[in-house]
Amino acid sequence: MVDLRRLRTLRELSDRGTIAATADALHLTPSAVSQQLAVLEREVGQPLLEPNGRTVRLTPAATAVLAHADTLFSEVERMDATLAALAGGAVGNVRVGAFSTAIRGLVVPAVARLRQASPGLELVIRDVESPEVFDAIARGDLDVGISMEHSGAPGSDDERFARFDLMRDVLDVALPVDHALAGRDTELSDLALEPWIAPPVGWSCEDVIRVSCSVAGFTPKIAHRSHDWTAIMAMVSAGLGVAVVPRLAQDLPPAGVVIRRLRGEPAARHLFIVCRRGAEGHPAIGATIDAILEAAGAQRAGTDARFT
Repeated sequence: MVDLRRLRTLRELSDRGTIAATADALHLTPSAVSQQLAVLEREVGQPLLEPNGRTVRLTPAATAVLAHADTLFSEVERMDATLAALAGGAVGNVRVGAFSTAIRGLVVPAVARLRQASPGLELVIRDVESPEVFDAIARGDLDVGISMEHSGAPGSDDERFARFDLMRDVLDVALPVDHALAGRDTELSDLALEPWIAPPVGWSCEDVIRVSCSVAGFTPKIAHRSHDWTAIMAMVSAGLGVAVVPRLAQDLPPAGVVIRRLRGEPAARHLFIVCRRGAEGHPAIGATIDAILEAAGAQRAGTDARFT
């Protein structure tokens, strides 16, 4: 009988590429990872790894094993979902990970909805950036995650995950109240010569901003960076530059900041919910996903009304 935990170790090695990185992700020692994989080789009766310079690579047998393993993982999730439904429905804890603005604008409103609809269900919330969500879901550290589309994210055809489109979080320009463009909607290209305030390099929203500016024909002159939208807005208020801010982060604009819509096709970050494939049928996880989707609908309605 093949042990599912060892299959997950092989999957992690496939994703990470090295024994050391796999050990770090699973909070194990490299020798423990090697031992698990050696036992798995004996269980399947074929070599799963072969030397590749100073590292190892998967054999064709390992690739074949993983093709079936992802289906097994999903079936186990479906079994757990069925048993949970028989045991009493949407009760217990659901671990939810999301970036900070999604926690504030989507997860917290979902908690309020669930308290009324499913009082036996409690969300355990973690602040997790988008590039880390998939790994946390795959490891079993999270049950539900909110992520935005970014380079390197697994595609919608990845058999390990179920994805649910959530919303397009449109970006608008934040300007000092006395800025020459503060009185009207503007084009992104109008900001080409301005000093910019942006998130750190490598952040998903920074990617959206950089690509949007490139399409508009310029590279923004980044004067300041921060991972905190509140700090970015404070710098705009102080006249240190302009910023493009997602609507989920616009709930508390400080005095001295004007938010203006960008004309044309707006830049946006695409948000979605993710869980392990098969887990969406679990009553507690399904109820959590539904509550977040409802919160996103309310959020869209509110921002649409504000900009019409």
